[in-house]
Amino acid sequence: MRNGHRLGRRFGWLWGAYGTSALGTWLAFGAFPLIAVQVLHAGPAEVAALSSVGALVGAAVAVPLGPWVEFRRKRPVLIAMDLVRFGALLTVPAAFALGVLTFLQLLLVSVVVAAADITFRAASGAYLKTLLRAEDLLVANARFESTSWTTTIIGPPLGGAAIGLLGPVATVVADAVSYLLSALGIGAMGGHEPRPQRRDAARMRARDLLDGWRYILADTTLRRLLCDTALFNGLVMATQPLLTVLMLGPLGFAPWQYGLAFAVPSIGGLLGSRLARPLVTWLGQPRVLVVAGALRALWPIGLVFVGPGTGGLLLVMGVELGLIFCCGVFNPVCATYRLERTATDRVARMLSAWSVTIKVSTALLTAVWGVLGGLLGPRTAIGLAGVLLLATPLLLPRRPAALLPEPEPAPSRA
Repeated sequence: MRNGHRLGRRFGWLWGAYGTSALGTWLAFGAFPLIAVQVLHAGPAEVAALSSVGALVGAAVAVPLGPWVEFRRKRPVLIAMDLVRFGALLTVPAAFALGVLTFLQLLLVSVVVAAADITFRAASGAYLKTLLRAEDLLVANARFESTSWTTTIIGPPLGGAAIGLLGPVATVVADAVSYLLSALGIGAMGGHEPRPQRRDAARMRARDLLDGWRYILADTTLRRLLCDTALFNGLVMATQPLLTVLMLGPLGFAPWQYGLAFAVPSIGGLLGSRLARPLVTWLGQPRVLVVAGALRALWPIGLVFVGPGTGGLLLVMGVELGLIFCCGVFNPVCATYRLERTATDRVARMLSAWSVTIKVSTALLTAVWGVLGGLLGPRTAIGLAGVLLLATPLLLPRRPAALLPEPEPAPSRA
């Protein structure tokens, strides 16, 4: 692990903490809907509310936390958000054991976890920029992306086995413990982190809540990247429930085949993240960002042609493999570019606004495509999303030269 040693011991602890919590998240993938259905006998509307309403309200709660995080030491915030998620998730098995678990509690926990997730991402991005040299940011983000796809591959099968043996509540316990271990790992990093200084007013003002969006909108390149990412992620995620209905319903795929169709292509994300840095070295960051961003939009339209049997299964796996590979290249390069483009005293607010926008757009588009799927049928709705995705590269910066690094702007008043 020569490169890991080069990035330093403190990054190693941060990386380990990220991997631990990511594995816990994927072990518990789908646990809340299963608990809602199997334990609380919830209906489809309630199950949909767990993901859509929980994400939307959680994003709203996280809006004021972005400016709050900006002017505090980031490591204590990271530990606090891990402990908040640990405590919130642990209430679920506790209430289940006491026989008092309710749907409202699941919804409230999903809101708390969603808000803590956004806040953690904002603080971790800001902390990473101060922890590493600028030339090491792409290496670090590629490591995070690689770890994310690795846990995506191994987490759901292990979680599914655990659910089969012990029930869905057991995986929630594992997820909660992973956040506790993450907090301990971040706490073990050590080192001194100076307190950020606020240059305007000591008290947070109402206009500060929108400062992250103002910063993004004022930068043409960041604005275009956010619009592209929000629409791309939202449309891709919106088609997943429809594809689930199509594959497990009319096409007659078995559940294990459905799981295989999405687990195996995750290898593409692992490969893409490993190739991100060599590609940037060879072609340059601007060209990789634009080309990978455009290529990832070409794949989803292929899902319209999925049919039954082995051929249909291979088609889904091939489309998902190409899509995830391009995302594996694009995501760490985009994450690095955002940090390089943003002033140090604005990173937390920018990342918080970015995450809130992605979550809200994904939740809204998922709801809209659920209605379209009911009106037009799953295949037609998937095709419509695929056609719209083909247009998303138009939102990317038109010329790679527009993505060339700029000197970090001087800190300005909020």
